[in-house]
Formats: sequence, C-alpha cells, structure tokens
Amino acid sequence: MGKVSKSRIPLLLLLLAFCFFCFNRVAADNPNFACDLVTNPGLSAFGFCNTSWTVDARARDLVQRLTLEEKIGFLGHVTAAVVRLGIPSYNWWSEALHGVSFVGGGSRFSDLVPGATSFPQVILTAASFNVSLFRTIGKTVSTEARAMHNVGHAGLTFWSPNINVFRDPRWGRGQETPGEDPLLGGKYAVGFVQGLQDNVDDPVKLKVAACCKHYTAYDIDNWKGVQRYTFNAVVTEQDMADTFQPPFKSCVSNGVACAMCSYNQVNGVPSCADGGLLAGVIRGDWKLNGYIVSDCDSVSVIYNNQKYTKTPEDAAAITIKAGLDLDCGSFLPSHTLAAVQGGKVTEAQVDNAITNSFVVLMRLGFFDGDPRNLAPYGKLGPQDVCTPENQELARDAARQGIVLLKNFDDALPLNASAIKSVAVIGPNANATRTMIGNYEGVPCNYTSPLQGLSAVVTTIYEPGCATIHCSPDDLHLDGAKIAAARADATVIVVGGDLSVEAEGLDRESLLYPGEQGTLITEVAKVAKGPVILVIMSGGPFQIKQDKVNVNISSILWAGYPGEAGGAALADIIFGRYNPSGRTPFTWYDQEYVEQVPMTDMRMRPDPASNYPGRTYRFYTGNPTYEFGYGLSYTRFDHNLVQAPEKLSITLEEGHPCYSEGCNSLDLAGSAHCSGLQFDVHLKVQNSGGMAGSHIVLLFNTPPAVHKAPRKQLVAFEKVFLEPNESKNVAFQVDACRDLSVADESGNWKVPLGSHVLHVGDVTHTLTLSI
Repeated sequence: MGKVSKSRIPLLLLLLAFCFFCFNRVAADNPNFACDLVTNPGLSAFGFCNTSWTVDARARDLVQRLTLEEKIGFLGHVTAAVVRLGIPSYNWWSEALHGVSFVGGGSRFSDLVPGATSFPQVILTAASFNVSLFRTIGKTVSTEARAMHNVGHAGLTFWSPNINVFRDPRWGRGQETPGEDPLLGGKYAVGFVQGLQDNVDDPVKLKVAACCKHYTAYDIDNWKGVQRYTFNAVVTEQDMADTFQPPFKSCVSNGVACAMCSYNQVNGVPSCADGGLLAGVIRGDWKLNGYIVSDCDSVSVIYNNQKYTKTPEDAAAITIKAGLDLDCGSFLPSHTLAAVQGGKVTEAQVDNAITNSFVVLMRLGFFDGDPRNLAPYGKLGPQDVCTPENQELARDAARQGIVLLKNFDDALPLNASAIKSVAVIGPNANATRTMIGNYEGVPCNYTSPLQGLSAVVTTIYEPGCATIHCSPDDLHLDGAKIAAARADATVIVVGGDLSVEAEGLDRESLLYPGEQGTLITEVAKVAKGPVILVIMSGGPFQIKQDKVNVNISSILWAGYPGEAGGAALADIIFGRYNPSGRTPFTWYDQEYVEQVPMTDMRMRPDPASNYPGRTYRFYTGNPTYEFGYGLSYTRFDHNLVQAPEKLSITLEEGHPCYSEGCNSLDLAGSAHCSGLQFDVHLKVQNSGGMAGSHIVLLFNTPPAVHKAPRKQLVAFEKVFLEPNESKNVAFQVDACRDLSVADESGNWKVPLGSHVLHVGDVTHTLTLSI
C-alpha cells in the first residue's frame, strides 16, 4: 500500500472510530445465543445444536465436549465464551421482581430500550389476593424481558420471586415478599412463576426461567450488627414445616426452573452446603426440574465469613456435593479445579451440576439459534416494552393492592366536583423513585401522588419535610398547617423509603422516621376538611395513634405502588376505584419489637417467657390491624349456604386410635384422605351502593393440639359485585391438605375434634372424628 498523507490520518481515524462504534452498537443490540447455524453451518455437527434431540440429551452432548477447565467455568454466573463450540459468554443474573431490572448486569437499558414497566413492589401486589393478577404481571414482565432479549438487552434467567415469609416487621426486604402467610406466599409464587415461565401447556419449554428465593429461613439482613452472612437461624422442625418451607414447596413442585439457597445457616449448617435441604428436599422430595443457584457470593461467605470450612476447596466441594449447580460469584470457578485435583469432589459431580444448568438454557431456546427467527417470541422487540396496556396494568395492580385501613364517617371517597382544593403534604407526597422500591429497573415514567391528585383537582403542595427522615431542623410545620387550614381536604403522604428499609438494612423501630408523627398530628389538628393519611412503606409502622385520632378521617396503606402509584391513589381517593386490598401482614405496636428480638426465629408463643409469637397465626397480643384486614366503600355480607358439620374417618380394624383416644392422625399419603374432601358454599352480597371487588378469605381455627396456629388461611377468592348483586362462592376443601397441622417433629397431622371455619363474621364448626 502507498503512504497515507498526514492530512488524511484524522479522517481515517474518525472513520475507524465510527466503524468501531457501529460494530459494538450492533453487537450490543443483537441477542446472545448459541448454535448460530446460519453464520456457522459447521455447528450442525454438534448434537447439542440439534433441536430434534431431547433437552437432556443435548445437554449431555455439550458437557462431554468440554474440557474440565471449561466445565468449571460454567459453575459461575458469568460464563466465558467457548468459541470452538460456538457458545457465547452469558450472564445468568437478571432480576424481574416487579419488572425487568438492571440489577445483576444480565439486563440493561439504553436509548433503544430506555425503560420497562415497573409494577408495584410485591408486598402491595400480594395485598390484592388476586392469583390471576399475579400471573398476568408475570406474563407481562416476561414478554418485556423476551422483547429486550431479542435486541441484546436482557438475559433469559431471572432470579425472582422472593417468597420468604415476612416473619418480622423490621425486615428490610419484607417489601419484596408476598407477606407473612405461607399459603398466600405459595399462591403468589405459583401464579407469578407460571406467568414468567408461561409454560403450563408445554412444561419443557420456558419463556424465561424464574427462580424462587431465598431458601430457607432467611429474613434477617442487618439488625443491630447481626449480619445475614453469618446469622445462624435456629428453627424448630415444626416451624420449618408449617412456616418456612411451604412457599418453596409450592413453587418447586409446581415447576419453577430454579431455586436459590440463602446466605444464612439453618441450625448450624449453611443453606448452600446442606445436602438435606438441597439434594434431599428440593431436588429429591419436591422434584425440582431446573438448577440450584447460590445467593451472590454465598459460597465465598461459607469459607471467608462463616469459617465453616478449613480451605476454599472444601467449601467448593461441600456445596457441589450438597446439590448446588451454579455459584452467583466467582468462588466455584476459582477453587473447584483444585478441589477436583485434591479428590474432594469428582468431575462427574461437576458434570451433573452444569448439566442441570445447561438443560434450563436448552429449554429456553438459548441453543436454538437466533431467537428473532424462533416462534413464538421472535417478533417481540422494543415496541412491546412499556406499552399503554402494560402501563395501565401497573396502575390497576396498584389500585387492587392499596388497603383502606380506616374510613371514619365515610370520608372517602372525595367528591371531585365538590372539592375545590386539596392540600398535599408529607415527605412522600411527591415521591417518584421511592414508589418502585428495590430490585428496580428504569420505569416507563412516573406519576407521583402530587401529580395524580393534581390531575383531578387544584392542589396546594407543602411537603412539611423534605425527606422521610424529617429531622427537627427539616420539619416545616407552618406552611403545611396553612395549606391544610385553607384546603377543602388534606392528603398527608408519609412512610419509608430505601434509606430505612432495604436489602442489607433492617429497621430497629416501628415508629415513623424522625418527626413524621409530629407532622401528621399537627397538620390534622388544623385541617379544614377531611384528612387522608397515606402510608407508603414495605412494612408496618406503629399507627394505633392515627387509628384512634378523630382528626384523621381515613388511612390508606399504599406499599411501594410502582410507576403509576400516584394515579392509582387518586383513583381510590376520588372514588374512581373501590378499594379492595387486604393487609398482607400484621400491624404491630412499637412495644412488640421492644419485646421480641429479631433473631428469635420461634413462631409460636411461649407464655413462660412472655414471648408473644409471630404473625397472625400465632401472635397472642392485640395488633392494630390483623392480617387480611381491609375496608371498602361498600358493604359486603356473607351467608353460609352449605358446609358439612361432621366428617368421619374410617380406619382399619384394630387401629390403635380406636382404643387410645388419639387427638390427631397421620394420614399423609394415606388412602383415608380420598374421602375427606368437601365444599364450603357461601353467598356474598354487595349490600351497599357502589360496585366493587371483595376478597373472600376462608380461615380455619384447628383444635388446640400440637401447638397449632390460632387460625390459618385455607383459601381465598376475589369476586366483583355490582350494588345489590350477590354471587355464590365455593371453596373445595381437602381435610388432609387444608386442615392439617405440623406436629412438634414437623410431621403433618389431621387434628380430631372441632375445627372452626371463618369467613368474615360467619363461623361454622366442623367436627372430625373416627
């Protein structure tokens, strides 16, 4: 080539830079996939690229082509490319707790896909008690995820949902969970996962792969110096059986593609190193069809923080042998080779681990070529993210979850034509980022409470405090009081944000942060019109003083309501929507947390030590509001139509219970269960003047045996009724499944004697006998 003149060098450099930019931009906007037979036809010789083979056969073929070093590379969540086999790098870590998130690095946003629909934080969605909504949100999130994947902006493996039981009101991550009830947690898990994976009709295929976490007995992050990394959860077999395990059993046994083990130890053994919990229960008893991943750096924590093993190689070996398939982190890729060479773990055990992971990628179509050419998701793209329909679903989800806790003299709904102005006060009154909580993405847009209310009436905005911490120096009462005294109604929006409750940050108090309580009380004293208190939070605060305060007309709990939270609040406050949410946790007073250490894992009360127990199922105190509480703008009445009064269990002749007077029966897997199903029929009537949805909650109070719960949720259903309309609701109850309790050894027993079924103020006694 001839010489290039100096004058042309800058131009060439500019062209080269432009080409480099274009190449990387195109590459970044292309999906990540293997077996690209169009550009590399030679890959067709590999069995793992043959879509006519079963996913298991394809995964085994791939594994046997890898070197030991390559295999070990696939034990970490960020995998390197294997160019000779046409396998690109992949980041397993994406999150979709309540919308596609940027957390983890497996999914991202750019000018091409600037945001994704941000639904309410899970705790508020759970308050809807609407399984079809759980499923619809999951399906919508996975559609957006697939659309982003097709342009190189998302992975296919999403480590959601979080289904830990919200055991303690101080837990910073309670906002991520479906609440304190194991049945609701399990129903949420199944519904959301079915929506995400969208594979009910073809269980082999996966739209995206969901992951239920954090297994198990994990609900402390950082409380008074106690860290999740080193906390040993001491849990009885009974509490494990009827509180901590049921949501995970529901999730795994109903087809989730992944389970994540937690940081903490359970009874002295790290969760991710417990072969009984992983290989024994998850994969053995519950038949996991998928992979098990560690919480991020959990394997490193076992060695470096918990000092559970003497060497890194021991930590690698013990977790792989326990049933762990994938390390969120780099510990296994760094130390497994030495563990194999030292005889601590075998290559066959490594093969088994990565095979479990590869099968999931096969089910996702990752090894089927360019996903843009594959049905049924190939045509999805940026135009399918943040659609008007998806954004409206986010608004509706928030409406369905918001809970009306107090409504003195029917102050709500406000009449928009009669109200000329509304004072909007409080540190969360103009919240945006706060509304989406943690494990968030970039929302399509925000509608703050102030914006939502301002779209309906004239507003006077005086925050009173600039932040939720509301220090004495930050408290500005004068402007807030003047606004409330002038306006026809006052809306005070208070609560928390991620600076007081979050991953890695538990609360120590249930009192409002700073001077928020003073702001509420002083503004309510001088308000001209009704005062509506809105609490935006992931967990409860002490609000008994607001419940009895005659100057506060109404209380709404709004959770963290997502991108459209302000619009949803305005819909409820002005009666465009009749609230139907029910609180998914117990509202305790401050004295509860002063009495109960967060580290005490016991669910059941202990009168000898004045330990009051936890959650509505066991708490012996007087909560401000109990789990399942929530008001409406109309009145719903229940009438029992049909339910049996007696069920008789026939045992084989000579059974010892005929002579010994047993108080319960072990009928697990027994043929005796086949005749113990019955229906409970109820008539539900809207006796008020406004259409609305109503959540019918069926509880059971079992006989007082085996330290049984005070009451427990058996079933629920949501119905919509016009004024004066009535509908029949039927619950199919299985006595072995729904009325059993865990005994002191964690075995499920059916109590004999009187069971009291509750729906609202209706009770019915059912006697089980032999």
